[in-house]
Amino acid sequence: MVDPHGSLGGPLRVSCNQLSELKEQGHDVLLLAAAEGYRGDMPDEYCGIPVKLFPARRLMRESFAGVTSPQLFLWLAKHGRSFDVAHIHMARDLVTLPAARLLQTLRVPTVLQTHGMIDPSSQKLAKPLDAFMTRPAFNAAKKILALTNAETEDLCAVDSRLTSDSVEVVRNGVPMAPVRARPERPSPDVLFLARVQERKRPLVFVEAAQRLAPRHPDATFTLVGPDEGEGDAVRARLRSDDAAGRIRWVGSLPAHQTLDRMAESAVYVLPSRNEPFGMTVLEAMSAGLPVVVIEDCGLAHEVRSSGGGLVAGYGPDELVDVIDRLLDSPEDRRRMGAAGRAFVADHATMERIAQQLAHLYEGVAA
Repeated sequence: MVDPHGSLGGPLRVSCNQLSELKEQGHDVLLLAAAEGYRGDMPDEYCGIPVKLFPARRLMRESFAGVTSPQLFLWLAKHGRSFDVAHIHMARDLVTLPAARLLQTLRVPTVLQTHGMIDPSSQKLAKPLDAFMTRPAFNAAKKILALTNAETEDLCAVDSRLTSDSVEVVRNGVPMAPVRARPERPSPDVLFLARVQERKRPLVFVEAAQRLAPRHPDATFTLVGPDEGEGDAVRARLRSDDAAGRIRWVGSLPAHQTLDRMAESAVYVLPSRNEPFGMTVLEAMSAGLPVVVIEDCGLAHEVRSSGGGLVAGYGPDELVDVIDRLLDSPEDRRRMGAAGRAFVADHATMERIAQQLAHLYEGVAA
């Protein structure tokens, strides 16, 4: 899904980062997606990438899983065979799953990357969907990509025919941010930048902010992101206590503005549980912003080992403690921000990731 606000978040950022660097390295790239929220003609470029966008139809209002796009499938049926490789950022949804099966029927080599979005599920529709679409797509794919070993285990649990050897781990990368934060600045801003949905735990962030605001009268606490189900609860919590306007939710931002917004902050906090990777964490680190993540975040080890931020336990008390430590020490914020930026430069640049992908594509297209 593409819209003017970048509401899909991580998977869209990943695909754009990959395609941008592949384009830079001389490959022909095209991003296909469903789209909504545009007035008039659809754009033919998104974040510098050539795109072909098709109207989205929502079968369920609040979920990307209920989006479909018949026009996209018709276009793929006509033009799909022109591609050497199709890299599908796949979830249990009605765009990417049918697109994968259609391209596989056309014998186009497919690479599936699931971003932690396909795991064992107790939802009623997951079992029939996996039986009729997910597992056949896995079986027909030339390559399946996972972000972590834990995601590999989840994919093998969804499809018992898969083994760890069937899945290749390809980490995400980001371009180095062209802007740099000054996290040591006075009057620090603590930033939550993510979808306002239950798994991202915006209410935990608001509770932490409400407890920290009296201790740090010069600090502000800002939520940035589109409403995906928790908006009313966040508004109600802020009506009860917004620290005289120092805790606020400002809505969503277009993707090309998020780095500039990070550079205005002093701490980036992602309190979500079971976050497979967290692209915004890498982006914040690339801008020199210290980060706070939860213990089960897929990047917790990198945050801890790089010194680019702090890892909190699952409860609100633990989150309050680590943010409190950072707000107390401008020098810690400056040092951690510099360490995180150095980590991204050494280990998570898009140039390395794109070279790995290009080699992989050559193998599956041969």
